[in-house]
Amino acid sequence: MAARELVIAALAVFIAGYLLIGKRRRFVYALYKTLPRDVLGAYRFIRVNILLWWWETRQLTVAKVFSSYATAHPEKIAYIFENREWTYQELEEYSNRLGRYFISTSLTRGSRVALIMESRPEYVGTWLGLSKAGYVSALINTNLRHEVLVHSMKAADCKAVIFGAEFAEAIRDVKDKIPDLTLYQWSELSDTECLEGAIDLNTEVRNVDPAPLVEELARGTPRDKLIYIYTSGTTGMPKAAVITNLRYMLMSCGVYYMLNLRSTDRIYNSLPLYHTAGGLIGVGQSLLMGVTVVLRRRFSASKFWPDCVHYECTVAQYIGEICRYLLMVPPNPCDKKHKVRLIFGNGLRPHIWKPFIERYNVTQIGEFYGATEGNSNLVNIDNKIGAVGFVPLCAGSLYPVALLKVDEETGEPVRGPDGLCVRCKPGEPGIFVGKINPKKVLNDFCGYADKKASEQKILRDVFRKGDRVFNSGDILVMDELGYFYFKDRTGDTFRWRGENVATSEVEAIVSNVIGLKDAAVYGVEIPHVEGKAGMAAIYDPENTLNIKEMAEGVKKALPSYARPLFVRVLSELPMTGTFKLKKKDLKLDGFNIKKITDTVYFLDNNGVYVKLTEQLYNDILEGRARL
Repeated sequence: MAARELVIAALAVFIAGYLLIGKRRRFVYALYKTLPRDVLGAYRFIRVNILLWWWETRQLTVAKVFSSYATAHPEKIAYIFENREWTYQELEEYSNRLGRYFISTSLTRGSRVALIMESRPEYVGTWLGLSKAGYVSALINTNLRHEVLVHSMKAADCKAVIFGAEFAEAIRDVKDKIPDLTLYQWSELSDTECLEGAIDLNTEVRNVDPAPLVEELARGTPRDKLIYIYTSGTTGMPKAAVITNLRYMLMSCGVYYMLNLRSTDRIYNSLPLYHTAGGLIGVGQSLLMGVTVVLRRRFSASKFWPDCVHYECTVAQYIGEICRYLLMVPPNPCDKKHKVRLIFGNGLRPHIWKPFIERYNVTQIGEFYGATEGNSNLVNIDNKIGAVGFVPLCAGSLYPVALLKVDEETGEPVRGPDGLCVRCKPGEPGIFVGKINPKKVLNDFCGYADKKASEQKILRDVFRKGDRVFNSGDILVMDELGYFYFKDRTGDTFRWRGENVATSEVEAIVSNVIGLKDAAVYGVEIPHVEGKAGMAAIYDPENTLNIKEMAEGVKKALPSYARPLFVRVLSELPMTGTFKLKKKDLKLDGFNIKKITDTVYFLDNNGVYVKLTEQLYNDILEGRARL
């Protein structure tokens, strides 16, 4: 009898356990599948935190860490630029001279200095030297001109500007609007004429003592402001994001450890140094981690792989549309002759991920996600195609990021009966946010120079009353394994014929259909019509676009509501310096052929794109055309 009861009891326990686990079996399966990834990620994450703790407890700054490394390895190559090698000692002395000179000026400690130069080692040495002396550099986008340039310098309350001679004309155009700024011109060639009213920085610095700035360095702390990096301005005037020493250290060493970089690597960095990817994550590998970095004045698709071969690079960087540009270059022996094992960055479109790997034989793609000013960063460490990173399923308390449901019409977070925000389930798109905790560098939010702009990025009472989170403004989706995928920017998604249209998905398909040309998709308003119609702006300066083939392609690949109703053929490309299409101006132009000179097409009821004439334009406005 006892044996029978034992069997029944065991069976009951088994059934109960099965029912209990059965409800969670997908979760258990997900844990099993992700265990190797999560263990590796946790190990690397811990190493990042230990290093940050070490630096902070010893009150180290970027300048202190660099100077210490330069003392220990003076002859090691820090940067390579146009076949000239810069050792750590050379960069140390250059930055010391510059910092020591500015101490002798009227600038007070903490003053902001705008920096406008081409990408080169002197650019790094300039802001590094300023930081040693206690000043904060505002890294200005070199493409800015006139009012936007003035705005950017005023946004950071700059007291002086250092500019390369190649930008003298841009400064001449605005100097009357910034009369209180002291102008310093740096020139590549010694006999270059100096802009009237500017101080020749080369002459001033040449004979300055290159000895270490011991007293000034000692005054610096990890949480001091280091530099300002500006948002790209795709949706308005650029904002100056505050980058502290710790923030700089986190992003640099974070990429180093999470992507398993090595001090023996050579990184090919052809990105602009005024931006986070090139000027912080790329440059920082040399300043903080001892990695040699190859710099280029500007990106060139045709020179990318030949350069990697020439400089024997083992790692390379990308951002935005760079990978697509590389795929458009005709095949070259250097495509597989290089030694690059890892290429990292952000913005690689999922639909070209595999073609890129297959053509260039790169063994690892290190796609990452994160805003310059944000506290919610992700990184793909295991080559998961299309993913921008992951968070372990049980790591919510250690790394408090989340996806929040949003109202499809307003873009605002959805709140439950308790007034708190609603988390997304796997597969549901939502706004990516990170909980703010000023005590931890990983979770801190330093904001912008403009406090009002900083406040606009903060959501309150999200998970509990009184908490705060950083709102990335990006729509992501997470799968059941904890991988995250980028979908859209808030506001880019539009609604047409009762359906939501994700612009990034339509852009990917349109780009494939038209041979990987640049394409931006956005919604435009039509009077007295609900929602917004899709419009695609295509860069085609050589007029090679086959509009008939495009119509056939989008008809096969997209549902009717997602097909662009209008197509604008651009002769000039409204692109930021970080390879992002500027949609704001395109949206404002809409399909108004009385305002724009580019050719515009309209998708008629037969599925054919026809040229938008003035008569057809008026018919659309007055409701006579069938949409």
